[in-house]
Amino acid sequence: MRSNTAKCAGVIAIAAGLVALAVGVASRAQADALVGQTRVIEIAKPEPKSVDKLHDEYRRPKSIPFPKDNPYTAEKLELGKKLYFDSRLSEPRLLSCASCHNPAYAWGDGQPKGIGHMMKQLGRRSPTIVNAAWGQVFMWDGRLPTLEAQAMGPITGDVEMALTVPELVKRLNEIPEYRPLFEAAFPSQEIAAENAAKAIAIYERTVVSGRAPFDAWIEGDEKAISDSAKRGFALFSGKANCSLCHSGWRFSDDSFHDVGLSSDDIGRGQFLKDVPKAQHAFKTPGLREITRRAPYMHDGSLATLAAVVDHYNTGGIDRPSRSDIIKPLGLTAQEEADLVAFMQTLTSDADPTTVPLLPR
Repeated sequence: MRSNTAKCAGVIAIAAGLVALAVGVASRAQADALVGQTRVIEIAKPEPKSVDKLHDEYRRPKSIPFPKDNPYTAEKLELGKKLYFDSRLSEPRLLSCASCHNPAYAWGDGQPKGIGHMMKQLGRRSPTIVNAAWGQVFMWDGRLPTLEAQAMGPITGDVEMALTVPELVKRLNEIPEYRPLFEAAFPSQEIAAENAAKAIAIYERTVVSGRAPFDAWIEGDEKAISDSAKRGFALFSGKANCSLCHSGWRFSDDSFHDVGLSSDDIGRGQFLKDVPKAQHAFKTPGLREITRRAPYMHDGSLATLAAVVDHYNTGGIDRPSRSDIIKPLGLTAQEEADLVAFMQTLTSDADPTTVPLLPR
């Protein structure tokens, strides 16, 4: 397997050590087809690891990574939070970033599929922004390379917030209280869409999942989770093959896989038409705060975690693009229940998010 460690500069302390994200490719040709992006389609099966080694791989990081071209400052954070919750960043002045990525729904929207401009349903569900600071690539199909690009994409997207860049800059300049905030965050610079995106991305990077019962357990508290959850973790890391994609402390390899869902959406295949395994492939979501993020999958087609586990147990639709990892597992009803019990330990007692007063 090849390691791909995020290269980031500025950091602020939070709860535990920045980890490398390991990824692998099915073939050299498929890797080359990704056009410079080390985003993978298949993952080689690793050698069995000891329980202690597995625990080490899932320990929380100690710091949040920030890119060199957008280092953290408190001023950017303050500006970014206000922009994130401001519905004036949409054409009808009705939608904000928080409309689809709401802290009340673990930073998603609780809908099977997102709702965009003119209240039209989108083709995919709104992914959470929890732990996005460690993301390698963004959107379900990986079409955006940075969190800054992700922040601006929905604002200017025709089917989402539908605001043009010139109109965005005009509106921000017309709100007097935004001017000193931009000046503090980006001294001696004009109000610009690029800087608005940078500020929003800084805020999004500070949205980090809290300590969960699972974290206490891997740090040595054997009473932190149930025996059923412990059995579930063993299954997750072994027979059920979950950890081959849901790896690392965020439980995501930032890769793309066809998991056999019934859908006409080809996902990553839209950009890699000649890569068979890219067809119907979508980015692996992280599992932190997972119990607050129903419904599940890129299309919101599975209502419960039990339904998700059952889908993987049956193997889904067998087609050429389906990941080689996905196949019938032969799990018993008890084993399925144990896997759900384990995933329930990944939800923290999150502190309420304070909505800011917006500039006038």
